[in-house]
Amino acid sequence: MKILMISDVYFPRINGVSTSIKTFREELKQLGHSVTLIAPEYPATYEDEADIIRVPSRYLPIDPEDRIMKRGEIDQLADQLQETAFDLLHIQTPFIAHYAGLSLAKRLGIPKVVTYHTHFEEYLYHYLPYAPKGMMRFAARWFNRQQCNAVDSIIVPSIAMLDILREYGIHKPLEIIATGIDDSFYKPGDGVSFREKHGIPTERQVLIHIGRLAHEKNIEFLLSMLVELIKQKPDVLLVIAGEGPAREHLIELSVSLGLSDNVLFVGYLDRDTELHDCYCAGDIFVFSSKTETQGLVLLEAMAQKLPVVSLSVLGTKDILDHAEGAAVIAEESIHDFSNKVTELLDNPAQLKTMSEQAFNYAKTWSSRAFAEKKQAFYQKTIQQSA
Repeated sequence: MKILMISDVYFPRINGVSTSIKTFREELKQLGHSVTLIAPEYPATYEDEADIIRVPSRYLPIDPEDRIMKRGEIDQLADQLQETAFDLLHIQTPFIAHYAGLSLAKRLGIPKVVTYHTHFEEYLYHYLPYAPKGMMRFAARWFNRQQCNAVDSIIVPSIAMLDILREYGIHKPLEIIATGIDDSFYKPGDGVSFREKHGIPTERQVLIHIGRLAHEKNIEFLLSMLVELIKQKPDVLLVIAGEGPAREHLIELSVSLGLSDNVLFVGYLDRDTELHDCYCAGDIFVFSSKTETQGLVLLEAMAQKLPVVSLSVLGTKDILDHAEGAAVIAEESIHDFSNKVTELLDNPAQLKTMSEQAFNYAKTWSSRAFAEKKQAFYQKTIQQSA
């Protein structure tokens, strides 16, 4: 198949959507398909493969990490794309890419698929906190219905998201296809060198959190939990890796909570080197987001033999419900979460057992298997649209 993808975000912008696109592109190409991606240009130095088309973009004031692709530039690609005879267009994000994708698919005469990566009902509330929540819920559901009903079929990464879209009244063909992780992520990192680089003593117990520093990620909960945890473990360190619009707020909050000696912000880490090292430098991975549609970061931690303590909500539930022995599910309670972390830190033998079970469990989430499922879904969509 010749597949055309379009997205409002991609590397060097680091987030779960970029990771999912990259993983599937590589797996689908190994299965013999060609995959061309349309994505925004970024004001940074980066290298692309030949099958990535970068579109001139503008600065986005409310979120400087992201860019707004110029719609007219995308429309001008139609004649060039017509020459390739694509079989299907896959829309990855709901902004300029969605509407430009619909237009391109119509002009190219090909079916269109969308992946529902973001739970906007929760997402919008965090960025417009003063708007009535009921109004935001109504707007998000209307927005999702309009977009989903405009495509031929829909991919969701978890059971929870399928149920949500069905509740919205969306009846287009839906398929649950998680991303999984590729084989490269099982390459062990160097936790010792990471600790040395950041001045963390070998014997110090370390919690790891990796992800975008955004308001909807509920990282404030982890900081509040840490206040409780240091009553039992005064020397414990929480390493927070990532960047995002909530970074300064989280730094200020950690200082105001008296956690300056117990929290280390390390910024973005290279996915092929430093990220692996960071995972391996920890004793436990902690996660408290309630808006994840799949929670890939949990699988990445497990692939690096790092046990997990996490809330189980939306997409993370699909992963954690079957991760017995590899992860501990905590309630959204500072007391419960801190107690479960303390219990594990006090039990090195259990942590060692969990690390092996985590690795074995992560191996069951092979990105190749999910790519094969996506391949079949593409073929079914093409046949039904013929």
